[in-house]
Amino acid sequence: MKVLIVEDEPYAQNELKRLLDRTEIEMEILECIDSVEEAVEWFRSNEAPDLIFLDIQLSDGLSFDIFSQVKVKAPVIFTTAYDEYAIQAFKLNSIDYLLKPIKYEELKTALDKLGELSETRITQPDKGGLNVQQIEQLLEIHRPKYKARFIAKVGDQIKHVDVIDVAYFRAEDNEVMLVTNNNNRFIVDYTLDELNALLDPATFFRANRSYIVTVGSIKKISKYFNSRLHLELIPEPDDTVLISRVRVPDFMKWIDQ
Repeated sequence: MKVLIVEDEPYAQNELKRLLDRTEIEMEILECIDSVEEAVEWFRSNEAPDLIFLDIQLSDGLSFDIFSQVKVKAPVIFTTAYDEYAIQAFKLNSIDYLLKPIKYEELKTALDKLGELSETRITQPDKGGLNVQQIEQLLEIHRPKYKARFIAKVGDQIKHVDVIDVAYFRAEDNEVMLVTNNNNRFIVDYTLDELNALLDPATFFRANRSYIVTVGSIKKISKYFNSRLHLELIPEPDDTVLISRVRVPDFMKWIDQ
């Protein structure tokens, strides 16, 4: 079986390949692709594989954009971090899925299901199979909506700050301070826990109990005592910003996106 993996996380690519090696099915991994653009080019230049493992959110957009640009004549197993409601939508549309982090038993079940489905049902939307437009509409309901701007009070005035201008958030006492790239500081009416759910995780990372940082704010990363990491930020904060030993693996995956 010739398999194409479309996944933008190197760790997830390697983990999927490791799990596939455990199955009794003889497989050839044709390639690992990490973007919509690269996938479209691949499909235009190569014969269809026997199976595609397709992440939903790639480095340059949603993988559904692939189907709007090229005709994909191969069964697809989605890998996704979406919630159970979106997963139910996949099931209703006869699409196999693997919920991250992928478990071997679920992978094996998905492959068993694939063997039971006819190629016609999987590849032809007009015969009850892959209906990309319907699924994309269902996913739109569950697509994360991240904050685009924040409102802050400055005396008698109300000022808005676009997310792109934020360097980091800092919690001190009972207040949370928004610090901009230009070192302007505004108090916002959110806790760090609330912000962590509202901000795009591709851009923001919860460094510790006091800081949420952006990629652009990190000037330097240094090893620190007890397997921690020290972050030098711009603008320079008043205290030391450390990544705990427990958070270091997650931080390294985030910074390596």
